Amino acid sequence: MLINADFSLRAVVAPSQYQWVRSPQSGVERVMLDRVGGEKARATSIVRYEPGSYFPRHHHPGGEEILVLAGTFSEGDAHYPAGWYMRSPPDSSHQPFSEEGAVIFVKLRQMSESERRSVRINTRDSSLWVAEHGRESCPLFEGPGEQVSMERLTPGSLVFNGFVDGAEMLVVEGSLSEGEQRYDCGSWIRLPPGHYPGFVAGNAGATIYLKIGHLAMSHRP
Repeated sequence: MLINADFSLRAVVAPSQYQWVRSPQSGVERVMLDRVGGEKARATSIVRYEPGSYFPRHHHPGGEEILVLAGTFSEGDAHYPAGWYMRSPPDSSHQPFSEEGAVIFVKLRQMSESERRSVRINTRDSSLWVAEHGRESCPLFEGPGEQVSMERLTPGSLVFNGFVDGAEMLVVEGSLSEGEQRYDCGSWIRLPPGHYPGFVAGNAGATIYLKIGHLAMSHRP
C-alpha cells in the first residue's frame, strides 16, 4: 500500500479529509497520513482508541514515535494524558491500551537502527519550554538527520527562517496559514527540502509538532 509515498512531493491532510479505517484490533481506528507497505509498514497515522480498547503485546522492529493528542494512552502501569511525547526504539515492545479513550499521532518504522534510547516527555510541563527567536520551543529529540520539537508561535510569526531540509508538521492548537491557504488544528503537512517563507501562525497563534531533517534522504521506494 502506498499513501503519500513520494517524499519528494508536498503532502497535506486536513481534518475534513480524515478517513477513519478500522485496524485489525476491535475499537481502534486510524487515519493513514503516509504509508509504505501493508499492515506492517513504514507509516504515519492518527490513531483513535475507543474507551476500553487495547492492542495485544507486539514488537516495533523500526521503533515507534507517539504524541498523545486527546484522552489518555497507557502502557502497563504507565498512563500518558494529552501532551505526552514518546519514542520507543527499534525492537522494543509494549501492550498499549486506553481506559477512557485516546487519540494519538503515531510514526512507525522511521528510526535509525542505532537508536536505543526510550523517551517520555510531558510537553505540558512549562519548565521544558525555551523562549528563543520570538517563539517558544519544547525540544523532544535530536539525532543524526532528525530534530523534533513542539513549537508555540505567536500570531503572524514565521514557522521557518531560510532553507528547510525537509519538514513535517501537525497543527496541535490554533492554525497556520500560507497565503490564502489555512491549516486548522489537526492538519498534517509534509514538505520536501526547500524554502517556505509563506508559512505563518494564524490569528490566534499556533502550537505545532515539528520534525525537520528526516526527509533529506527519503525517496519513493
